[in-house]
Amino acid sequence: MIVNKIISKLSVTLILALINFTPQLHAQELKSPNGELILNLELDSKGTPKYALSYKGKAVIESSDLGLQIKDQPSMIEGFEIEEAEKNEVDKSWNPVWGKQKTVRNHYRELKIKLVQPEHNNRYIYLRFRLFNDGLAFRYEFPKQNTLNYFVIEEEKTEFSLAGDHKIFWIPGDYDTHEYPYTTSKISEIPEKMDGATVNINAQTPIENLAIQTPSMMKTDDGLYINIHEAALTNYAAMDLNVDPDNFVFSAHLAPDAVGNKGYMQTNTTTPWRTIIVSDDATDVLASNMIINLNEPTEYEDTSWITPMKYIGVWWEYFVEGKSTWAYGTETNVKLDQDFNKLTPSGRHGATTAHVKEYVDFAAKHGIDAVLVEGWNIGWEDWIGNWKENVFDFTTPYPDFDVEEVNDYAHSKGVKIMMHHETSASATNYERRLDRAFEFMNEYGYNSVKTGYVGQIIPRGEHHKGQWMVNHFIHVAKRAADYEIMINSHEAVRPTGLHRTYPNWLAQESARGTEFEAMGGLAPEHASILAFTRLIGGPMDYTPGIFQTDLSYYGDNQQRVNTTLAKQLSYYVTMYSPLQMAADLPENYERFPDAFQFIKDVAVDWDNSWYLEAEPGDYVTIARKAKNKNEWFVGSMTDENEREATIDFSFLPEGEKFVATIYADAKDASWDQNPQNYTIEKVLISSQTILDKFIARGGGLAISIKEATENDLNQLDSVE
Repeated sequence: MIVNKIISKLSVTLILALINFTPQLHAQELKSPNGELILNLELDSKGTPKYALSYKGKAVIESSDLGLQIKDQPSMIEGFEIEEAEKNEVDKSWNPVWGKQKTVRNHYRELKIKLVQPEHNNRYIYLRFRLFNDGLAFRYEFPKQNTLNYFVIEEEKTEFSLAGDHKIFWIPGDYDTHEYPYTTSKISEIPEKMDGATVNINAQTPIENLAIQTPSMMKTDDGLYINIHEAALTNYAAMDLNVDPDNFVFSAHLAPDAVGNKGYMQTNTTTPWRTIIVSDDATDVLASNMIINLNEPTEYEDTSWITPMKYIGVWWEYFVEGKSTWAYGTETNVKLDQDFNKLTPSGRHGATTAHVKEYVDFAAKHGIDAVLVEGWNIGWEDWIGNWKENVFDFTTPYPDFDVEEVNDYAHSKGVKIMMHHETSASATNYERRLDRAFEFMNEYGYNSVKTGYVGQIIPRGEHHKGQWMVNHFIHVAKRAADYEIMINSHEAVRPTGLHRTYPNWLAQESARGTEFEAMGGLAPEHASILAFTRLIGGPMDYTPGIFQTDLSYYGDNQQRVNTTLAKQLSYYVTMYSPLQMAADLPENYERFPDAFQFIKDVAVDWDNSWYLEAEPGDYVTIARKAKNKNEWFVGSMTDENEREATIDFSFLPEGEKFVATIYADAKDASWDQNPQNYTIEKVLISSQTILDKFIARGGGLAISIKEATENDLNQLDSVE
């Protein structure tokens, strides 16, 4: 009896001890499916959650704080206890409407933590972590509860404490623009380089403290590649990163609104995912599907009207020739309700009925899907720099542009006209007129629109990257879907994988694109950095295809496109987008018809992609298979240094022969000398072929591959 009482008392004591001592809830570990990434989570003595991440035993993120500062309420930074911890594993595949591959695998292990603040009426939040083989994602979740309904975010306190003074490719933190050139430095060198990196850009708002933008790409001294970004940015401000250059710590910096607040939240809700892609192979960063996997599947019931495409347009001539302008009249003070027939014509208006028909003829002749027409609508005389609200109405053409005639002519030729909606950053004006603009597009058969947001945002005081504008961009995409219209947005907040949820949002600019080649130029390394930064979030309308790279050809413009012609071809594979522009003037393509053939042939939607070799800021080589076709394409680009690209064709089906048409730099070519010198050759290859090919300084390589015919086998040489 006494023994039984002792045993009973010991059992109770043991149970109480287990209740009071629960180390599994205070220190959590999660491993990626392949075991190479390990997440550790714990609470410190103040009840602040901290996380750390390692890869193959190497520290990626050292112990870093998590939490949010809330306005006029207790913070969500400390005083937490872990009440629950749940783990699970997901391994599924899904098929995107369009993309870099037909089928995407979504494989991760998940840890969900319930954090309770006993001193604040047991208010609680969740931390959800997903650990993939190629990185970590996490977010904050705010369930509906009596003690948490509405709240205002002063700042998110998420930290990324890096393990060393890494090499980093960065642009200055800014609330309104992503269009900075990239700087390469050590983290510790960011302060001394910030002034030089913050070049003058229209409507910029640099962050006052030391900050950079995401996606942020780094390389460690011991060979790890680390990319920090975010996924599924909805109803929340975009995240830049504060920089502590002495301790190598980044922390979240959200774009504010007009009164300085960072976000207005109502439960049940979540933040975007914070993402960290990690590998010791740079090609794994390019191949990662983590960000798109973190976005929600589309709810569109019918997506048959969403079609990847190529286009040309009345656009590049505005930058290089000096003879064409967006504006019809010479006046500089116009209103939408005036009679534009009474303006004094400049004689240089580009978007005339006759001129657009010439573009339509070229598109029809060469199988180009659509023609973009910029400057067709009234209001361009004083569209920029006046912080004016009613700039455009999106439905009224200039006197010399006949909407009905142009559309009838284009449709008779099997060509679409792409609408252009420059808002001059007046989002309020655009939203008021949005439905009428889309109805107008439906009336005339437009199925796609390029939107623009150049300037300071209206509502005044808001920013391109703030919560209000994030919601605006999504609203436009969703409303466009109601009218079966595809969107290509320029000057929008950089993408975070939302093209999975809104697949009619085909592409964005949101970085320093080709137009800057006519406005100061882009460094030869620029595109090989973009592949690891801006394009990590989603496809970019980079507007490639410039064949006439020396702009003095047109007259007084002394600018130069800092690539070879062959590199421009490579962009159609390396700079991924389901919407690709042949951006040069039609007459330049007619001067180089053999090179233009690659642009005509290359696909814009893919069954699969292979990332053959890459180094951020140096070179990228990618192969892709066209959707539902036995055709493959390869693109390779380099920076200011020449190199030999190694193309391993093992991605091809075994046991067959293929014809590779190789568009390459000539031996005497470079971005600044003989950029238009290229060679084209056809050879037989197989899956056993490994090809080493010269790429010039600032140059590139493009290859189209098709199944060999009997005639090909008899006439062409094999390369092994």
